Amino acid sequence: MLLRRLPLSVSYTLFALVLTVTAISSITVGPMNIGFFDSVQSLIFRSNDLAPHINLVIHEIRFPRTILCMLVGAILAICGTVMQGLFRNPLAEPGIIGVSAGASLGAAMAIVLFAEVSQQYPQFMSLAAVPLFAFLGGALTTILVYKLGTSKMGTSVTIMLLAGVAISALSGAGIGFMSFVANDQMLRDLSLWSMGSLAGANWTSILLCSVTLVILLWVFARKAMALNALLLGEAEAAHLGIPVQALKRQLILLTAVGVGITVSVSGMIGFIGLVIPHLGRMLSGPDHRTLLPISAIMGALLLTLADMFSRVVVAPAELPVGIVTAIIGAPFFIYLLFKQKGRIL
Repeated sequence: MLLRRLPLSVSYTLFALVLTVTAISSITVGPMNIGFFDSVQSLIFRSNDLAPHINLVIHEIRFPRTILCMLVGAILAICGTVMQGLFRNPLAEPGIIGVSAGASLGAAMAIVLFAEVSQQYPQFMSLAAVPLFAFLGGALTTILVYKLGTSKMGTSVTIMLLAGVAISALSGAGIGFMSFVANDQMLRDLSLWSMGSLAGANWTSILLCSVTLVILLWVFARKAMALNALLLGEAEAAHLGIPVQALKRQLILLTAVGVGITVSVSGMIGFIGLVIPHLGRMLSGPDHRTLLPISAIMGALLLTLADMFSRVVVAPAELPVGIVTAIIGAPFFIYLLFKQKGRIL
């Protein structure tokens, strides 16, 4: 591959430039026809020469949505990268092993249980209740899947996948029950993220995801060498002085935090954490010191492109972005299963 032959600094720069161009293009896309130059002029200068509704659409709807899209894509990508390194298996991904479903059930419970509180204290819902419940759901699911899939013989991806299917089914039943007892407003909130949507982007969710991404990147970067050692095997990593069990607990909880927060602000968006780590390894190799940053950039790029597609494919309506990522990711997952056939049993 040509990009693999380039220096990493050049690859980073190239993808950063592509991401910047894509982000600017994303701001010009939507059901309202606003020209490219008008969009850029409004974004940079907030020109009074433009109609007021143009500035409103660009600054209050499209720009926050694009920023949130990049943040969510980056978080999901690095969480998938860490999970694949942790389980030492290319099929591990928060959505496939049920973590996203568990986080979604937690978020659904928060939306229904705190419905009355949300009317008076919306900031409490967006910054505390929904992220906390989503984190708890994702953390409990991750711990359960890990316990079921790990034995003295190692980690079984087959059991992980089966556990993910069971947990996703239980979570789906729980979300269905929450929808059954919900009123109209609760159903509207549930439907906003049930199939994955970034239409509810606001600066509160952007702040929450920004802080989360910075913390995760900082901690994961510090654990990159330990993750590299873990790729050799748990026993080998322990001989190298890595506190394997403590490392697992830390990474599992941090991954649950990342997935829980993305679910709380954007709903279930799957397969980003499955596809991106593979593309990142094709470019930078398995070293997590370089794999994590390139995965973050590529995750932001992929989700931004998917969101742009979701806004134009059925315009003036909008296709949930979770459907778009599933269309991209499901065939890729099937391809991986064929590659792994005979090695996962």
